[in-house]
Amino acid sequence: MRHQRTVADGVRLGLRALVYAVLGCAALLAVVTVAAVLAPVLALDLYSPPVAAWWTVFTAITVQAVPFLLLGTVVSAAIGAFVPERVLTRLLPRNQALAVPVAGAAGMVLPGCECASVPVAGSLMRRGVAPAAALAFLLSAPAINPVVLVATSVAFPGQPRMVLGRLVASLAAAVVMGWLWARFGREEWLRPPRRPARQASSGPRAFVAGLQHDFLHAGGFLVVGAAAAATFGIAVPPSVLEVFTGSAWLSVLLLAVLAVVLCVCSEADAFVAASLGGFSPTARLAFMVVGPMVDLKLVALQTGTFGRAFAVRFSAVTWLVAVASSVLVGWWLL
Repeated sequence: MRHQRTVADGVRLGLRALVYAVLGCAALLAVVTVAAVLAPVLALDLYSPPVAAWWTVFTAITVQAVPFLLLGTVVSAAIGAFVPERVLTRLLPRNQALAVPVAGAAGMVLPGCECASVPVAGSLMRRGVAPAAALAFLLSAPAINPVVLVATSVAFPGQPRMVLGRLVASLAAAVVMGWLWARFGREEWLRPPRRPARQASSGPRAFVAGLQHDFLHAGGFLVVGAAAAATFGIAVPPSVLEVFTGSAWLSVLLLAVLAVVLCVCSEADAFVAASLGGFSPTARLAFMVVGPMVDLKLVALQTGTFGRAFAVRFSAVTWLVAVASSVLVGWWLL
């Protein structure tokens, strides 16, 4: 009886996914049809060089990034549905200073997207993990997991130093932030969630629910980020970019700020960074290190989970540490 119920649930979930795919394709066709009808009315030349260049950049970023985004969300959903959180709690040392780097390195073994890392960190705190270690895991999991590193190697072919630089700079920033919280953090700043967030039970149903939520959520940010990167490359005059690209410090600061605003998913931000060819390797490294740790959606999630007092302080210091780590590692490796 239980086996039949599992099969029936799987069939229903498959049909639901098929319906979503059909509706998505229908919506895409509708958008294309409306755009084709309205283009002559609005006197928009879709084949003009600027529009063609914008569409080329946007399509290239999206097509390259979607497979890695899907793979990352599959891995994240599978870990959330099938890997117990007690696995990490058992591996962490009792000494807080040692637990922080171990929790940071665990991000390579137990990856997750930015949106999932915040509730996971809150759950770890409720289970007795030191806040410093949980916060190190929160920052490292979306930044140094294997999917992100492979995506970075594809976005920067023949540049293994960029992949190594992202790994070292991101892990260093996560560990330093954990140690800083252990030394200077105050209990009144942090408001751990008192009750577990409502979520589906473990198993296939939880996996499908997590995959659907993460992919649709991150996919939206990917489209916005790709469009913003394409617009930035087309709309901003070269004379303006020369002001920033001519200065190593200004280029790093500009891309570090853009990483906060664009909110690109960590599985896809390497392709956006690769498209910003006018900037220095260190500046593009800063974009990839800052983005998974400090962006608008993460600040909002941290505010809702841990409180505004924590989110403001933690995100501001994380931004500074991530930029400093990127500059040091970029100067060393790139």
